[in-house]
Parts: sequence; structure tokens; C-alpha cells
Amino acid sequence: MKLFAPLVALLVLAAPLQAEIDITEVETPGGINAWLVEEPSIPFVSLELRFKGGASLDLPGKRGATNLMAGLLEEGAGDLDARGFAERAESLAARFDFDVGDDSVSVSARFLTENQDEALALLRDAITRPRFDQDAIDRVKAQIVSSIRSDAQDPDSIVGRAFDELIFGDHPYGSPIEGTAESVANLTRDDLVEAHQGALARDNVYVGAAGDISSEDLANVLDTLLTDLPETGAPQPADIEVETEAGVTVVPFDVPQSVAIFGHDGVARDDPDFFAAYVLNEILGGGGFEARLMEEVREKRGLTYGVYSYLVPKDHAALYLGRVSSANDRIAEAIQVIRDEWAKMAENGVAQDELDSAKTYLTGAYPLRFDGNGTIANILVGMQMDDLPVDYVKTRNDKVEAITLEDIKRVADRVLKPDALRFVVVGQPEGLDS
Repeated sequence: MKLFAPLVALLVLAAPLQAEIDITEVETPGGINAWLVEEPSIPFVSLELRFKGGASLDLPGKRGATNLMAGLLEEGAGDLDARGFAERAESLAARFDFDVGDDSVSVSARFLTENQDEALALLRDAITRPRFDQDAIDRVKAQIVSSIRSDAQDPDSIVGRAFDELIFGDHPYGSPIEGTAESVANLTRDDLVEAHQGALARDNVYVGAAGDISSEDLANVLDTLLTDLPETGAPQPADIEVETEAGVTVVPFDVPQSVAIFGHDGVARDDPDFFAAYVLNEILGGGGFEARLMEEVREKRGLTYGVYSYLVPKDHAALYLGRVSSANDRIAEAIQVIRDEWAKMAENGVAQDELDSAKTYLTGAYPLRFDGNGTIANILVGMQMDDLPVDYVKTRNDKVEAITLEDIKRVADRVLKPDALRFVVVGQPEGLDS
């Protein structure tokens, strides 16, 4: 049976690139909605469940509960303890992944068509009948606490925590989803049961599937899989307005190279200007060597190995962020160059050749995302959570192509805010004070 594990991995990669993604909308008799891309040529199915809310649903004083709960879903379920569950999944060549973000709990399943019923029965136990055995709780707690302590010595983790705390304060976004060593140590089994009931509910689930399964079979599968979950979950947290002032916050840390996160408020995913902002960011700091930040900070001045910016449209807040690292005696210069480029684009927009190049890259790269059943199922869920139409995969590149220089200039003036660009720096930067 161990031979099936590499077979599953091969099938994930072997799914053919879809020249035309044909999405079927499925509604189950029980009222669950799902999107499906049927591909019967390979006897393999990817199923993606996304539960809206995620770590943001942690109750006051219980930070880390949702993360710990998700980490225990495959550590024993139904009649199987942790070892029995792992052995059963391996014997079926099934793979399950459980992950937590600020705004969602993700459940990913990969299984062979011939083992579908048995694999889904095992998954059903994991999400509806987790055991939360005390020995498993203690073991996973120890792993999380070890990770938290390791992160406390990692500049990249420290700067992320410091920036989030500065921006979001006591909102759930303002602290790590893993919690603190103290908060995790104090979590009880009852807390995990409560987190499970609040996070995994039928009213906040989104479903994407791709592979060798029909819409009729998927409808039956989902009703069987999800019927025992609570009808409603915990209430979503409040939205929060991002407010920043230009300046620098320094977190002293004894390392030879400083790490910085910079940013201010951003653009919501449903904002009419989102596509223009997306193209704008590709030109400013999308990560490629043609991006302005990379050109000015790395190529011309050699101040860093990499600098990039990115839009972060969370469910309850929108940010426009970037990252850079540089030697302690050069980080101040890197920050000044970033400020200058931020201001230049805000005032002047971009050139036609920059826009043309960004469009060529973004439209050419988009079809390459659909490179396997697992990736496709994940994209389908993301589209639903962003409230995008089912024909988005066919119209997305047209939206990119429709962006004009005038759109970029208007949106640059609106979105880029040099007077609000905040930097948080971890290290021993020379020439920088908080």
C-alpha cells in the first residue's frame, strides 16, 4: 500500500493543464453549494473545503484555540486514535491537510476514485468526530509551543508580529494565530470542542472539487460529509479601519541584517479599483526584476537581495504591504529609496511600456495556475470566498487588459499614500530611530 503515496503525488502533478476550465455549479439536496471541474481522464479527486472565520474566531483569552483544534483533526477521529488514523489514511493512499489562517480553516483532501467512499468516511470522522484525546492534545501543544519559541528568535517572525500588533492592536489580526506559549498551555479540551463548533459549520463552508467525480456524486458526497456539522458557527469579528502614520518603528534585535515590513491601508477585493491596483503593484513591487522597487533598491544600489510589495485584502481589513531586508548599515538608505519610489508613482503613475509589460506577464502567467486538480479545487474555493462570478476564469485576463494608463494614474493617486507609509524594522539599523 505504501506504493500508493507516491502515486497520489504523481497524479497531483500529472493533471493536464486546462486550456478551458469548465466550472459546474452544484447545489446539494441539503443546501450546500460547490463548484466542480470534472476531469475523468485520471482516477483521482481533489476536494477543498474552506470554513470562513479561521483564527479570527478565537474567543478572548483563548488565542490559538482554532489553530490547535485544526492541528488535532487528524490526531484521532471516530474509533481511531492518532496512529490508527494515520495508518488508515496511508492504506487508502489518501492525503488530508488541515490549515488555519486569519480568515479561514482549510480542509484539503486528495484520494483515488476507487477509494473514494472509504477516504471520505475517514475525512468525515476527522471533521465531525475528532477525538481530542489528551495525549494528542499534549503532544501537539508541545509542538506549537516549540514553534512559538523558535519564532521568538526569528527576525522575520518578530517583524510580522510587531507590525500586526502596531496596526491592529487587540483585534484578532493583531496577534499570531498560534497564540502565545502561555495561552496555548492554558487551553483545555473544552476550549477545543468549543473552537471546533464555532469554526466548522455549514453556514460558513465553501467547496471546490476537481477530478474524477460527477456533479451528482459530489452532491451526495457533500451531504454525507457535512450533515453532522453545526448549522451555524461563531459570529465573525468586526471590520477594522487601518490607520497609519509615516515613520519608523524599530524593534532592537542582535542580528547583522535588519528586516522591515512597510505599508498602510489597501484595497478591498470587491473594490472597483482592485484590478487597477493589482496591476499597479505588479509594476511597483510585484517581485519580478522589472519591478521598480527591485530595480532601484537591488539592481542599481545593491542594498538587498529582494524587495517586494503586495496587496492584502483580508476579510475585515485591507492593507498594502511590502518587505525588505538589508545590512544594518544600509537599511536606512533602502527605506529612503522605497519612500521615494512610493511617492514618485503616487504622483506620476507609470509609463506605457511598464503597463504593457505587466499586462503581458499577468495574462500569460494566469493559465499556468491551473496545473493540477489540487490547485484547481483551491482556486475554485478562493473565487467563491471572494464572491467572484463563475465565469471569472474566462474574463479575468480581459479585466487586466482593460486597465489603462489613466486608470493607473487615478488609482496610484488614491491608493499610494507616502504620508501614511509606516516601516517596522527588526535588527540594529544604523541611522534609524523609532
